[in-house]
Amino acid sequence: MVISGQLPDPVQLMQKSRDLTMMTSLKSTMTLSIFEKNGSSRLRTINLLSKSYGETEKRMIKFAEPAEVRGTALLIIDNDKGPDDMWIYLPALKRTRRIITTEKGKSFMSSEFSNADMSSAPLSDFKISHLPSSGDNGEWIIESKPLDDEIASEYGYCRKITYLDKSNMKIKKIEFFNGENTMARVIEVISTQPIGERGNYLMTEMFVKNLLNGRSSRIKYNEVNASATIPDNAFTVENLER
Repeated sequence: MVISGQLPDPVQLMQKSRDLTMMTSLKSTMTLSIFEKNGSSRLRTINLLSKSYGETEKRMIKFAEPAEVRGTALLIIDNDKGPDDMWIYLPALKRTRRIITTEKGKSFMSSEFSNADMSSAPLSDFKISHLPSSGDNGEWIIESKPLDDEIASEYGYCRKITYLDKSNMKIKKIEFFNGENTMARVIEVISTQPIGERGNYLMTEMFVKNLLNGRSSRIKYNEVNASATIPDNAFTVENLER
């Protein structure tokens, strides 16, 4: 067991882990699979653009298939040091609206991923600490607790536990606990792809299980272009409707 006083700063570990997932530029197609408790499933095809601007990463997510979600689009401004900004365009209503703070913990397009899962929350929103077994078995086990009830309500959980591989700082798993301190969801990183030469990586397949309702979802990247030239005007509210 690693002695508590010898453990590295957990905030720095989480920051390092976050930095490794930042993409200079990325163009990709993804599939979002939604699995019901009764065994039925739905599939969505998504086009993604992502670009890093120092401490900010911008993402444009547009749904291509099936017909009932085609044209739905999200713009995410993922800020390292401050709150994230999100907008959604709903073609059926021909309307763009901002996703407000209280909606970030809600379902992402009827899946078991949340809107908040689509970005990286500022570390300053949490009290971050090692759990007793952190450092054992080749992994850091780090608990993040929202600083107050308002922040907990925003993200939809009272605490989360992140498992990091000590050898490369990749995220292996994240567990989310609800207000009754019951484990509600688990996200597992199934596969990753190295990007660049500094240890950065893309989580190319993630699986989430809702332990309370029996539903699950999977996001999988099918085509990845990490050297795409993406114009800055791709990440505008106006572009959501195009």
